[in-house]
Amino acid sequence: MSSLELYETMSVLSAQMAKAAAGCDWERLAALEKDCAGLARHLEANEQPARLSDAERAYKMDLIRRILADDAEVRRHAEPWMEQVRQFLGGGARARTMRRAYGAHAGQ
Repeated sequence: MSSLELYETMSVLSAQMAKAAAGCDWERLAALEKDCAGLARHLEANEQPARLSDAERAYKMDLIRRILADDAEVRRHAEPWMEQVRQFLGGGARARTMRRAYGAHAGQ
């Protein structure tokens, strides 16, 4: 698979990731992200400097821009959810700390 084909596939996956994030389908998002990360690792490990025509270079840049735009869209949807998870988990940790600190003294 050529580097342009890898970028094309990554662009398709990143668009699917944005759609999954918009639909709060976090399991699908995680699976797609895993696939996309595998392609990125493959690209990084195997990409040889290739002579691209001006049109191919412009196309590659367009694909990268689309991938970055999709990434921003995923983050726009995922970050509020992640903050809720952090608060939920952090609140539980605070409650456990309070019970440990004051629970032993309750009833005295």
